[in-house]
Amino acid sequence: MIQTTLWVALGGAIGTVARFWIALWMAPLSRDLPWGTMLINVVGSFAISFFGALTVEHGRYPAPELWRAAFMVGICGGFTTFSSFSLQTLELIRAGAPGRALINIGLSVVLCLIAVALGYLAAERVNGGIRQVVQEQIEEDAG
Repeated sequence: MIQTTLWVALGGAIGTVARFWIALWMAPLSRDLPWGTMLINVVGSFAISFFGALTVEHGRYPAPELWRAAFMVGICGGFTTFSSFSLQTLELIRAGAPGRALINIGLSVVLCLIAVALGYLAAERVNGGIRQVVQEQIEEDAG
């Protein structure tokens, strides 16, 4: 449990730094809508489902639960930014831009669902048809 915790913490640090760099890189484009946050959440949605489906225990590329936790809970958890998304949406509403807030909500939810579905389908294809990500098991093991 201590070893897994340390790997999840390291993964979280990696994901957080990656999120920071992408947010800085995207800042010039994020004047009207938080495009950086949206990009981070879409990429994170794809990555967690692709890795989760690709590395499932009975798949073609099984990975130890330690690696899965480090990537899915640590890196993806540190990388994705739902709390930032929520705050930025509230700020758009408070700034008198409810239409842009709704666009932010709609695009973020739809694009992330598409990304997670594409990641899952891509990994399922590479993995020979495995149909379960087993994220629940990681969360149960962590809790």
